[in-house]
Amino acid sequence: MSRRLYTLLATLIGLAFALPLLWALSSSLRGGSEIFQHISRLSWETFVPGDPTLANYAALATGDFGRSILNSILVALVTVGLGLLISAAAAFGLSALRFRGQGALFAIVVLSFLIPFDAIAIPLATLFRDWDLTNTYAGLILPGLGHGLAIFLLRQFFLAIPGDLVEAARIDGLGWFGVFARIYLPLSRPALVSAGLTLFIFQWQSYVWPLLIGTDAAHQLGPIALANMRGQFTIDYGQVFAGSIVLTVIPLLIILRFQRHFTQSIATTGLK
Repeated sequence: MSRRLYTLLATLIGLAFALPLLWALSSSLRGGSEIFQHISRLSWETFVPGDPTLANYAALATGDFGRSILNSILVALVTVGLGLLISAAAAFGLSALRFRGQGALFAIVVLSFLIPFDAIAIPLATLFRDWDLTNTYAGLILPGLGHGLAIFLLRQFFLAIPGDLVEAARIDGLGWFGVFARIYLPLSRPALVSAGLTLFIFQWQSYVWPLLIGTDAAHQLGPIALANMRGQFTIDYGQVFAGSIVLTVIPLLIILRFQRHFTQSIATTGLK
């Protein structure tokens, strides 16, 4: 009996979280004048459009929003590729090697992701302007490469790799780079997926930094383009909801695709 009650409770909680997303999806398939007609009194018409249309999505594809989505995908993918390489190398040095000041360096890494990025965004943007990195893809990508949380996750996973395996490889003449590339990386696929998702979400949902650095239309990212849909006097809510759905669905599909690896990484991180 208690199991059925817990299942029912979990289902109700899941529906409570799903209903706002369902309403946003329904609103993106309506005309702008129809969105708020059925919101005062909840009914099935609130969540199911009577005459669904893809006009809002078509309008997004023909405007600047489509280019902004492509910019977001490009920036996020490059950040994941380069950021994983940098984070994995840093985590390897903090877990497999022994050197003076290692503990202090790891403490700095932990502190780096405890400080909100928005707190340092403005002075960092001033520095990037001095380096002529405004309105460049490099300026949008660089701050996301060395993410402290990704380094932390990978280091904790690397610590679980048996030291005897590394010693055997070293005795056989394998250098540290070979140990990193041929032992640590192949054994750490779940952790790499988890760190990659962290880097992707960090870049995909960032707003303050692209607002400061990517000011022209050619380098505008998705969240900024969505915010710019609000006109001075009118707002096309249908397109706003459609843009929100696009920005939500892309990372959602990626998370669902790699969910198994992410769960495995969380379950095994820090275990020896």
